[in-house]
Amino acid sequence: MSEFTPQANLTRPKPAAAESATAGHPEGWLAMLRSAVVLFLIMTVLTGIIYPLVVTAIAQMVFPWQANGSLINHAGQHVLSDRQAVGSALIGQYFNQPWYFWPRPSATSPMPYNAAASGGSNTGPTNPALVKNVAARIAVLQAADPGNKQPVPVDLVTSSGSGLDPEESIAAAYYQIPRIARLRHIAPAKLKAMVNNYIVGRSLGILGERTVNVLELNLALNRKYPY
Repeated sequence: MSEFTPQANLTRPKPAAAESATAGHPEGWLAMLRSAVVLFLIMTVLTGIIYPLVVTAIAQMVFPWQANGSLINHAGQHVLSDRQAVGSALIGQYFNQPWYFWPRPSATSPMPYNAAASGGSNTGPTNPALVKNVAARIAVLQAADPGNKQPVPVDLVTSSGSGLDPEESIAAAYYQIPRIARLRHIAPAKLKAMVNNYIVGRSLGILGERTVNVLELNLALNRKYPY
Protein backbone atom coordinates (compact mmCIF):
# COMPACT_ATOMS: atom_id res chain seq x y z
CA MET A 1 0.00 0.00 0.00
CA SER A 2 1.49 3.28 -1.10
CA GLU A 3 1.39 6.50 0.79
CA PHE A 4 0.36 9.83 -0.80
CA THR A 5 2.21 12.87 0.47
CA PRO A 6 0.84 16.22 -0.81
CA GLN A 7 3.51 18.45 -2.44
CA ALA A 8 4.30 21.57 -0.46
CA ASN A 9 3.35 24.94 -2.01
CA LEU A 10 6.72 26.65 -2.51
CA THR A 11 5.29 29.90 -3.97
CA ARG A 12 3.98 32.16 -1.29
CA PRO A 13 1.87 35.21 -2.25
CA LYS A 14 3.30 38.61 -1.29
CA PRO A 15 1.22 40.24 1.38
CA ALA A 16 -0.99 43.06 0.03
CA ALA A 17 0.20 45.29 2.83
CA ALA A 18 3.79 45.00 1.60
CA GLU A 19 2.82 46.06 -1.95
CA SER A 20 0.92 49.06 -0.67
CA ALA A 21 3.79 50.16 1.52
CA THR A 22 6.25 49.99 -1.39
CA ALA A 23 4.04 52.04 -3.79
CA GLY A 24 3.37 54.73 -1.23
CA HIS A 25 6.88 55.02 0.10
CA PRO A 26 7.75 58.67 0.99
CA GLU A 27 10.94 58.52 -1.07
CA GLY A 28 8.88 57.84 -4.23
CA TRP A 29 6.73 60.92 -3.73
CA LEU A 30 9.75 63.07 -3.00
CA ALA A 31 11.43 61.89 -6.21
CA MET A 32 8.39 62.81 -8.29
CA LEU A 33 8.05 66.19 -6.57
CA ARG A 34 11.74 66.91 -7.13
CA SER A 35 11.41 66.11 -10.86
CA ALA A 36 8.34 68.36 -11.21
CA VAL A 37 10.08 71.30 -9.49
CA VAL A 38 13.23 70.92 -11.58
CA LEU A 39 11.19 70.77 -14.82
CA PHE A 40 9.21 73.83 -13.76
CA LEU A 41 12.38 75.84 -13.08
CA ILE A 42 13.98 74.77 -16.37
CA MET A 43 10.91 75.73 -18.44
CA THR A 44 10.58 79.03 -16.56
CA VAL A 45 14.16 79.99 -17.39
CA LEU A 46 13.84 78.86 -21.02
CA THR A 47 10.45 80.37 -21.88
CA GLY A 48 10.33 83.23 -19.40
CA ILE A 49 13.89 84.57 -19.57
CA ILE A 50 16.06 83.15 -22.35
CA TYR A 51 13.43 83.07 -25.14
CA PRO A 52 12.18 86.68 -24.61
CA LEU A 53 15.74 87.99 -24.42
CA VAL A 54 16.78 86.20 -27.62
CA VAL A 55 13.68 87.37 -29.52
CA THR A 56 14.13 90.95 -28.29
CA ALA A 57 17.81 90.97 -29.26
CA ILE A 58 17.02 89.67 -32.77
CA ALA A 59 14.26 92.25 -33.20
CA GLN A 60 16.53 95.10 -32.13
CA MET A 61 19.23 94.00 -34.57
CA VAL A 62 17.07 93.12 -37.59
CA PHE A 63 14.21 95.68 -37.44
CA PRO A 64 14.79 98.16 -34.59
CA TRP A 65 12.28 100.78 -35.85
CA GLN A 66 9.37 98.35 -35.88
CA ALA A 67 10.45 96.79 -32.58
CA ASN A 68 10.39 100.18 -30.86
CA GLY A 69 6.89 101.18 -31.93
CA SER A 70 7.29 102.44 -35.53
CA LEU A 71 7.71 106.04 -34.31
CA ILE A 72 7.98 109.06 -36.61
CA ASN A 73 8.90 112.71 -35.98
CA HIS A 74 7.61 115.99 -37.42
CA ALA A 75 9.75 115.51 -40.53
CA GLY A 76 8.17 112.10 -41.17
CA GLN A 77 11.45 110.36 -40.37
CA HIS A 78 11.74 107.07 -38.50
CA VAL A 79 13.02 107.59 -34.95
CA LEU A 80 13.76 105.19 -32.09
CA SER A 81 13.20 107.56 -29.15
CA ASP A 82 9.73 108.63 -28.03
CA ARG A 83 11.20 112.01 -27.05
CA GLN A 84 11.62 112.84 -30.74
CA ALA A 85 8.39 111.25 -31.91
CA VAL A 86 5.02 112.86 -32.64
CA GLY A 87 3.25 109.54 -33.04
CA SER A 88 3.36 106.00 -34.31
CA ALA A 89 2.76 104.95 -37.88
CA LEU A 90 0.79 101.99 -36.49
CA ILE A 91 -1.62 103.86 -34.18
CA GLY A 92 -4.21 106.38 -35.32
CA GLN A 93 -4.01 109.98 -34.11
CA TYR A 94 -6.88 112.30 -33.29
CA PHE A 95 -7.33 115.13 -35.82
CA ASN A 96 -10.49 117.23 -35.67
CA GLN A 97 -9.37 120.57 -37.14
CA PRO A 98 -10.98 121.02 -40.57
CA TRP A 99 -7.66 121.89 -42.26
CA TYR A 100 -6.34 118.37 -41.60
CA PHE A 101 -7.28 115.00 -43.03
CA TRP A 102 -9.55 113.27 -40.53
CA PRO A 103 -8.93 109.59 -39.76
CA ARG A 104 -11.69 107.05 -39.41
CA PRO A 105 -13.58 107.23 -36.08
CA SER A 106 -12.39 105.41 -32.98
CA ALA A 107 -14.62 103.75 -30.37
CA THR A 108 -11.94 103.36 -27.68
CA SER A 109 -12.48 104.88 -24.24
CA PRO A 110 -12.05 107.13 -22.41
CA MET A 111 -10.53 108.87 -25.45
CA PRO A 112 -10.21 108.10 -29.17
CA TYR A 113 -7.23 106.00 -30.32
CA ASN A 114 -6.38 104.89 -26.80
CA ALA A 115 -3.75 102.21 -27.40
CA ALA A 116 -4.29 100.81 -23.90
CA ALA A 117 -7.96 100.07 -24.59
CA SER A 118 -8.08 98.78 -28.15
CA GLY A 119 -11.51 97.66 -29.31
CA GLY A 120 -14.54 98.42 -31.46
CA SER A 121 -18.08 99.46 -30.62
CA ASN A 122 -19.50 95.96 -31.25
CA THR A 123 -22.69 97.47 -32.68
CA GLY A 124 -24.22 95.53 -35.57
CA PRO A 125 -25.81 96.97 -38.74
CA THR A 126 -29.32 96.78 -37.23
CA ASN A 127 -28.34 98.46 -33.98
CA PRO A 128 -30.05 101.88 -33.62
CA ALA A 129 -26.94 103.21 -31.86
CA LEU A 130 -24.82 102.55 -34.97
CA VAL A 131 -27.37 104.28 -37.22
CA LYS A 132 -27.42 107.26 -34.87
CA ASN A 133 -23.62 107.49 -34.73
CA VAL A 134 -23.25 107.25 -38.50
CA ALA A 135 -25.86 109.98 -39.04
CA ALA A 136 -24.08 112.25 -36.54
CA ARG A 137 -20.71 111.70 -38.24
CA ILE A 138 -22.16 112.45 -41.66
CA ALA A 139 -23.63 115.69 -40.27
CA VAL A 140 -20.21 116.74 -38.93
CA LEU A 141 -18.54 116.09 -42.29
CA GLN A 142 -21.21 118.01 -44.17
CA ALA A 143 -21.09 120.91 -41.73
CA ALA A 144 -17.31 121.20 -42.22
CA ASP A 145 -17.68 121.19 -46.02
CA PRO A 146 -21.24 122.18 -47.01
CA GLY A 147 -20.44 122.37 -50.71
CA ASN A 148 -19.23 118.79 -50.92
CA LYS A 149 -21.99 116.67 -52.45
CA GLN A 150 -19.94 113.50 -52.96
CA PRO A 151 -21.07 110.25 -51.31
CA VAL A 152 -19.42 109.87 -47.90
CA PRO A 153 -17.00 106.90 -47.80
CA VAL A 154 -18.10 104.32 -45.26
CA ASP A 155 -14.82 104.25 -43.33
CA LEU A 156 -15.17 107.96 -42.48
CA VAL A 157 -18.34 107.25 -40.50
CA THR A 158 -17.66 103.80 -39.00
CA SER A 159 -14.99 102.90 -36.46
CA SER A 160 -12.48 100.12 -37.01
CA GLY A 161 -12.48 96.89 -35.06
CA SER A 162 -9.34 97.89 -33.17
CA GLY A 163 -10.18 101.57 -32.76
CA LEU A 164 -6.53 102.30 -33.60
CA ASP A 165 -6.52 102.08 -37.39
CA PRO A 166 -3.85 104.56 -38.61
CA GLU A 167 -4.96 104.36 -42.24
CA GLU A 168 -8.05 105.15 -44.26
CA SER A 169 -9.22 104.36 -47.77
CA ILE A 170 -8.09 106.39 -50.75
CA ALA A 171 -11.73 107.39 -51.27
CA ALA A 172 -11.85 108.80 -47.72
CA ALA A 173 -8.77 110.93 -48.38
CA TYR A 174 -10.08 112.11 -51.76
CA TYR A 175 -13.41 113.07 -50.19
CA GLN A 176 -11.66 115.54 -47.85
CA ILE A 177 -9.56 117.25 -50.52
CA PRO A 178 -12.05 120.07 -51.32
CA ARG A 179 -12.34 121.12 -47.66
CA ILE A 180 -8.58 121.12 -46.98
CA ALA A 181 -7.71 122.74 -50.32
CA ARG A 182 -10.12 125.60 -49.59
CA LEU A 183 -8.84 126.22 -46.05
CA ARG A 184 -5.15 125.93 -46.91
CA HIS A 185 -5.49 127.71 -50.24
CA ILE A 186 -4.10 124.83 -52.26
CA ALA A 187 -5.12 123.72 -55.72
CA PRO A 188 -7.10 120.47 -55.33
CA ALA A 189 -4.99 118.83 -58.03
CA LYS A 190 -1.81 119.44 -56.01
CA LEU A 191 -3.40 118.05 -52.89
CA LYS A 192 -4.58 114.97 -54.78
CA ALA A 193 -1.04 114.44 -56.06
CA MET A 194 0.22 114.55 -52.47
CA VAL A 195 -2.35 111.98 -51.40
CA ASN A 196 -1.24 109.72 -54.24
CA ASN A 197 2.35 109.93 -53.00
CA TYR A 198 1.31 108.54 -49.62
CA ILE A 199 -0.75 105.58 -50.78
CA VAL A 200 0.21 102.36 -49.00
CA GLY A 201 0.09 99.27 -51.23
CA ARG A 202 -1.50 95.94 -50.43
CA SER A 203 0.29 93.58 -48.06
CA LEU A 204 2.43 91.17 -50.10
CA GLY A 205 0.89 92.82 -53.15
CA ILE A 206 -2.39 90.90 -52.85
CA LEU A 207 -3.81 91.23 -49.31
CA GLY A 208 -6.19 93.99 -48.29
CA GLU A 209 -6.81 97.29 -50.05
CA ARG A 210 -4.60 100.27 -50.85
CA THR A 211 -4.84 102.89 -48.11
CA VAL A 212 -3.36 106.19 -46.91
CA ASN A 213 -1.57 106.69 -43.59
CA VAL A 214 -3.31 109.72 -42.09
CA LEU A 215 -0.55 110.83 -39.69
CA GLU A 216 2.16 110.71 -42.35
CA LEU A 217 -0.10 112.57 -44.79
CA ASN A 218 -0.90 115.33 -42.31
CA LEU A 219 2.75 115.76 -41.38
CA ALA A 220 3.62 116.15 -45.06
CA LEU A 221 0.74 118.60 -45.41
CA ASN A 222 2.15 120.77 -42.62
CA ARG A 223 5.61 120.75 -44.14
CA LYS A 224 4.61 121.59 -47.70
CA TYR A 225 1.47 123.69 -47.21
CA PRO A 226 1.52 125.20 -43.67
CA TYR A 227 -1.81 126.44 -42.43
